[in-house]
Amino acid sequence: MASAVVPRLADAVMRDMLSDHAAILVTGPRATGKTTMARAVARSTIDLADANTAAALRADPVVGLADRAAPVLVDEWQVVPETLAAIKTLVDRDPQRGHFLVTGSVRGAIDSPTWPGTGRLVHLRMYGLVEREIEARLDSGPSWLAGVLEGDVRHVSSSHDLRDYVERALRSGFPEPALGMSPAGRARWLTSYVEQLVTRDVEDLGAQRDPDRLRRYLQAVALNSAGIVDDVTLYQAAGVAKATGRAYGRLLENLLVLESVPAWTTNRLKRMALAPKRYLVDAGLFAGVLGVDARAVLRDGDLLGRVVDTFVTAQIRTELALMSPQPRVHHLRTAEGRHEIDLLIEVGARELVAIEIKATANPGRDDARHLVWLRGQFGEAVRAAVVLHTGRETVEIAEGVIAVPIAALWS
Repeated sequence: MASAVVPRLADAVMRDMLSDHAAILVTGPRATGKTTMARAVARSTIDLADANTAAALRADPVVGLADRAAPVLVDEWQVVPETLAAIKTLVDRDPQRGHFLVTGSVRGAIDSPTWPGTGRLVHLRMYGLVEREIEARLDSGPSWLAGVLEGDVRHVSSSHDLRDYVERALRSGFPEPALGMSPAGRARWLTSYVEQLVTRDVEDLGAQRDPDRLRRYLQAVALNSAGIVDDVTLYQAAGVAKATGRAYGRLLENLLVLESVPAWTTNRLKRMALAPKRYLVDAGLFAGVLGVDARAVLRDGDLLGRVVDTFVTAQIRTELALMSPQPRVHHLRTAEGRHEIDLLIEVGARELVAIEIKATANPGRDDARHLVWLRGQFGEAVRAAVVLHTGRETVEIAEGVIAVPIAALWS
């Protein structure tokens, strides 16, 4: 059964960008709905997944792209990387707004210092569905998160419990399994997604990798998602050499299934940890990578916390990526681990929104201790300090620290 088409947070953003810019590059993990969204506004399409189309365009990309009705959608640009240079040429000749929409599922070339899109293609990052989209709540006014970034923590009540959050997380945000599939169908789809990732998607980056070792490395990453773990631990868990592990980490980030949240640093605090936190980009990948279901997750305290953290971070990351200007998100950890905060969002002139994520229905003062410490260090610079939890009510659990149900993110 094909998944339903639902309105996306990125719809309006993409249309606004087309009204301001000549070429938009939409990237994101495979199967997150980039092409579906772009086709809704494109007047002509070049599908480079088709071998004949790709061969024709490869012969002369400039000629192949010219004289088409705009917006022109170029799908799977990475199949013919020369496409980007051709778009640059055409945009230089005629910088009409809304000329090109370019979609793809890899990041590697975008980070290259010689990438031809610099100054020509404006980047739009797209992720899987978030609960606001699945619940069709995009027209209910400014989001709860948008309010928090302004310092307004709206009080919310929720009927959800821990099991519900875990089931939502493992359902994933990939549109096809998230909309209209049975639990067994979702499990099969996610397992197949991971298999495709480790056996075929690497070819998009020209990489030749051992699928079994790459799969083991991805399993090690999943078991440490939402955590700070040194590289050597990952390499040892996966049974790979240092050079191989580094290559696998870059590969998974370039395939957009693994993301890192950088550490936050400031001159006002000493001895800060500098290592990033790694996250699976979609919590449903826990099911595809580890073969777990909600029952297994609920019986494993460590995995439970990682699944909930990864799920909540995905909701927040997706919304932040579409804001302009885009807030910067970090994590905070002192070198000795005495204090740590899951997400620290910089807004305005170095003002902060601090968020802790807890898989507990009864958050207490101990869950707020790191946020209390942060407020003591930075005072009014902390716009909001929030504990997102799996309980049902909003409560103030310490001075200036509000505990809010996770469901506020889509209320």
